[in-house]
Amino acid sequence: MADEAKAKGNAAFSSGDFNAAIKHFTDAINLSPTNHVLYSNRSAAYASLHQYEAALSDAKRTVELKPDWSKGYSRLGAAHLGLHQYQDAVSAYKKGLEIDPNNEALKSGLADAQSAATASASRSRAAPPPNPFGDAFQGPEMWAKLTADPTTRVFLQQPDFVKAMQEIQRNPSKLNEYLQDQRVMQALGVLLNVKFKAHGGGDDMEIPEADSPPAPSPSRPAKEEVKKPEPEPEPEPMEITEEEKEKKEKKEKALKEKEAGNAAYKKKDFETAIKHYTTAMELDEGDISYITNRAAVYLEMGKYEDCIKDCDKAVERGRELRSDYKMIARALTRKGTALAKMAKCSKDYEPAIETFQKALTEHRNPDTLKKLNDAEKAKKDLEQQEYFDPKIADEEREKGNECFKQQKYPEAVKHYTESLRRNPKDPKAYSNRAACYTKLGALPEGLKDAEKCIELDPTFSKGYTRKGAVQFFMKEYDKALETYQEGLKHDANNQELLDGVRRCVEQINKANRGDLSPEELKERQAKAMQDPEIQNILSDPVMRQVLIDFQENPKAAQEHMKNPMVMNKIQKLVSAGIVQMR
Repeated sequence: MADEAKAKGNAAFSSGDFNAAIKHFTDAINLSPTNHVLYSNRSAAYASLHQYEAALSDAKRTVELKPDWSKGYSRLGAAHLGLHQYQDAVSAYKKGLEIDPNNEALKSGLADAQSAATASASRSRAAPPPNPFGDAFQGPEMWAKLTADPTTRVFLQQPDFVKAMQEIQRNPSKLNEYLQDQRVMQALGVLLNVKFKAHGGGDDMEIPEADSPPAPSPSRPAKEEVKKPEPEPEPEPMEITEEEKEKKEKKEKALKEKEAGNAAYKKKDFETAIKHYTTAMELDEGDISYITNRAAVYLEMGKYEDCIKDCDKAVERGRELRSDYKMIARALTRKGTALAKMAKCSKDYEPAIETFQKALTEHRNPDTLKKLNDAEKAKKDLEQQEYFDPKIADEEREKGNECFKQQKYPEAVKHYTESLRRNPKDPKAYSNRAACYTKLGALPEGLKDAEKCIELDPTFSKGYTRKGAVQFFMKEYDKALETYQEGLKHDANNQELLDGVRRCVEQINKANRGDLSPEELKERQAKAMQDPEIQNILSDPVMRQVLIDFQENPKAAQEHMKNPMVMNKIQKLVSAGIVQMR
């Protein structure tokens, strides 16, 4: 749309990016080649870059398209003035005044053109003495540069600054009198091509034009200057259509409605908040934040369907407008939250999880990631609850028992696993699967199942027999002995536990007597050195001294034997094959 390109050009001109302004105005002209305002605006942008030939061409086209429009002659005069075509500039301004006799910009431009013509004639008769800053302050280029810079353009609307610059232009040596004026120093930097950062400016500030850069006036006596000061330049704003003004007003009203909606939301006055957000949406369709805000209100009210509809609308509209990806991610996250709130079964969480994942592809936000993890966990928990069936669990466990009797251990593991999925709190299934793992030589898995069995039911003796058996096969006899003894506390007459104690004691005594073969001893020692408990005993300075005393100081060794904690550790080292008693 030509209006959209024109708006972008105006914004670029306001920020001082004249090249971008020219590009946007050119795009607008291609779409609307008979719009005189577009040529006028591009002429101003060219003039700001001192490209006066191009500015003159656009000004002539403006006058050609709209001969009764006074601003076209203002552009024409400014371009002639920039090209030092003073008489042509005077003629252009006069034609404009014939159309609009009260136009101050044309009057000011005419005065500047006439002054420049007079000054040019004076300089041609007698060359002024050389001055280090003479070139910077002389000619209409000075005013063009000051108009082009965003900072000094604002200063041109201040009468005292304009007067000071006119005096310096007439007599550069007067610069010393204004060195304390930061505005003058800023202007000097611009004229000498030293860039200063412009302050202020925003979306709502007016865009001044470089209609007619003020030109020098011929030298006059000081008294005459006081009586009749130089005319002050009056920069004009860029031409704004009624449609653009209306659009701007609607946007401002929409922002006010949004603020009112935010205030109502904080007060939990949700109906009022929805009313304000809806009004803002109607006023400005180019901002999806109004939609996402209303969706947040619906979410808070528990109106999840309405929330989802608003979120879908925000995403669709946001992609059309190429909105910030964070805004789209916010809408998707809000939709995912609503879907999760509506979930009643594990499958209901699938669209919520998918929506959260889409939001993370737009913007990886920690809050969205947490919501995704929570949804996945809730889905898993619900799946377990939905799958829970004690009756089927018992049937699967019995099938596993049959396979175990037939020595079909892999098949038995499958049935026990299915039984645990149906009832994860059944200690018998863990005990039976531990027995299968032991038969298959998967000792770490068997140990884990046995420990889980004991955790679920500490009084179930089978759990201790399974764990002790696994530890015995792992040749951790002292640990297996502890497990069997712990089981006997709950079932003192359990024959399996008593047999387990007997087997462990035999193996420990065998080590104490030194009846192990060199290979057995070496294997047991290597295994023991990987045990963190054995490592801690050997690294304990007190125990190291005790071991030395047993070898070198029999009297001290007898004292150590009275300490049950020390003897318990010594027994562990003996069982592990690290220490041998003779």
